Amino acid sequence: MRHNKNFNHLGRQAGHRKAMLSNMASSLILHKRIETTVAKAKAVKQFVEPLVTRSKEDTTHSRRVVFSYLKQKEAVTELFRTIAPKIANRPGGYTRILKTGFRLGDGADMCIIEFVDFNEAYTLGVTPAAATAEAKPKTRRSRKKTTDAVEDATVVAEKKAAPKAKPVQKAAKNTGAKVSNVKTNVGKKM
Repeated sequence: MRHNKNFNHLGRQAGHRKAMLSNMASSLILHKRIETTVAKAKAVKQFVEPLVTRSKEDTTHSRRVVFSYLKQKEAVTELFRTIAPKIANRPGGYTRILKTGFRLGDGADMCIIEFVDFNEAYTLGVTPAAATAEAKPKTRRSRKKTTDAVEDATVVAEKKAAPKAKPVQKAAKNTGAKVSNVKTNVGKKM
C-alpha cells in the first residue's frame, strides 16, 4: 500500500525518472526555459530549486553535489557562473510555471517552466508583443519608409502592372464570362 506517499512517479521507474529529471533540469539551466507538461514541470521544479540554492555557495563540495544530480559539466558551470550570481539575493522561488494550454495530440496540459530572473519581458516591464509591434506592423499593405524610395517603387510597379491588367479584362468581356477577384484556398496547403 502507498498510504501518505505523495510523490509523482510520472509513470516511470526510478532510474528512468531520475534520468529524465536530470536531463530536463540540465536543459532548463542551459536554455533558461523549456516547454513540457505541467506534471513534469512541477517535478522539475522540486528537483532543480534545491540545486540552485546549493549553487549560491561556490565550493568544490557544492559543485560535486550538484554534478551528482545533473551529470553534465556544462550545466554545472552555467549554474554556478551565470545563474547563481543573478539569484544571489532571492530567498527562493527561482522558477515559474506558465500554463500554455493543451497539447493537440493527447490533450496533455502543457506549460513553460523558466527561471524568474532570466525573462526580460517580466523583469524590465516590457511585453514582448509591444516590442515586436514596433519592429514591424501586422498589416500586409505597403509600408512607407522614405518618400524617394516609395515614389520610385510605385512608378515602376504602375508601368508594369497597368498593361497586363487590361488584356485580361478584354478577354473576359469578349467571352462573356464573369471574372471575380476573390481569392480562394482551394488546392493550397494550409
